[in-house]
Formats: sequence, structure tokens, C-alpha cells
Amino acid sequence: MNSAKDQTLVIVPAWNEARNVGATVTEILAASSSYDVLVIDDGSTDSTAEVARAAGARVMTLPFNLGVGGAMRTGFTYAQRMGYSRAIQVDADGQHNPADIDRVLSGLEQADISIGARFADVGDYSVKGPRRWAMIFLARTVSRVAKTRLTDVTSGFRAANRRAIAQYVDYYPAEYLGDTIDSLVAACHAGLTATQIPVAMRPRTHGTPSQGPIGASIYLLRSVFALGLALVRGTISRPRSISGETPA
Repeated sequence: MNSAKDQTLVIVPAWNEARNVGATVTEILAASSSYDVLVIDDGSTDSTAEVARAAGARVMTLPFNLGVGGAMRTGFTYAQRMGYSRAIQVDADGQHNPADIDRVLSGLEQADISIGARFADVGDYSVKGPRRWAMIFLARTVSRVAKTRLTDVTSGFRAANRRAIAQYVDYYPAEYLGDTIDSLVAACHAGLTATQIPVAMRPRTHGTPSQGPIGASIYLLRSVFALGLALVRGTISRPRSISGETPA
């Protein structure tokens, strides 16, 4: 059996995804023998944990729903303690294609964080109206912070090297959009680098997306607020870098 340092930990946050998680785990394990799959059962009330375990994943069950941020911080803590040098988030609903995991991981050859970007000339994923405007605004603003061009800063399909894993264990907020925007801004303020890899997203296999028409209409205001909060946090109290010094 390979040691953790030779493997990549694929973290799958899952809340009531019994209909999807089994197929997702099966696809990930079939994609490469170098992937270890850890499903974080985020307080599900269905059989998510049992289905994931039966498909071959390691499963950690949280006592109640913490949200994606809380689930992912749990996963990164596990990755750090077990000695993994790379970790990547793959959503349980089937939208992230396991065949693209290696492509997203390849971004870690040049940066600490690699984002699977939906708006980078690959695939036909599209959004309209306020949600689209918000994504453009967020991408442009966070690109300035990251000092590189990013087009999809709300994508959860992202990989982390050992430096980024340590940063996420130290700071990975659980509030709305914190797991994507706030965590990325904080990581950049701590001196980490980011890049993006174009990927195509797939339709959700079963169930309905968490963002309905009403949610999409207020996405703009909530996302701007989340970004503002992240930038204020970075200005007032920048997270310490992984070397133990506060970046200039």
C-alpha cells in the first residue's frame, strides 16, 4: 500500500447526497489508484455515509451540519495529520468530473492553490443575470489580490499543496462563500499563490441545486458583502503566513 505522501487525498463534502455520492466515489477511485477518497458526511439525515463507505471511501461523519466550509476544514485537518502533500475538493453531486482531477492537480506545479475554472473557454457552463455579474466582479477583485488572472473564484473544484493545506487548517471560514472567496483571499494575504485550470462542469446527477431563482437574485449582494468582509479581515488582521511571519 502506498503511503500518504505518495497519494492525493480527494475530499468530498456531502450533505444528504445518498443518491449521488456512491457514483462519485466510484468514478474518483476508477480515475487513478493514487487517489484516496475521504467523504465528509456533513450531518446528513439520509444514508450518505453508508453509501459512500460501500463505494470504497473513508468516511468521517459530523454530528450536525456545519456547511461546506466546516466540512472542508475537517478534511484538510485530516490531510495534514495523515501527511498528505496534496488535497483536492470534489463535490458529491457529480458536477466535478473526476477525469479532470489530474488536470487541476497539475496547477500545483506552479502555485499553492489550483482552481478548476468554469469560465475559461472550456465547456458550456453559463450563468446569467445578477449571479453572472457577481461572479465577474468577484473574479476581477480577487484577481488583484492574488496578482494573477482568475475567472472563477467561487469554484469549489480546487486543489491545495502542503502549504495551502496548512493555511486552510489554520483558517477556513464556514460562513456563506467563506469556503471559496474568504479562504482564497486569506491564503493570498498569507503569501500563497493561486492559479486556475480550465474545466467543464457537468449537470447535477440527482436533486436540485442549492441556488434557486430567488437565491440567484440575491447572490450579488451577498457575494459583495462576503468579499468586503474578506478584504476587511485581510486589512485589519492578516492571517500569519505558514512561515510564522505576518506578510508585509
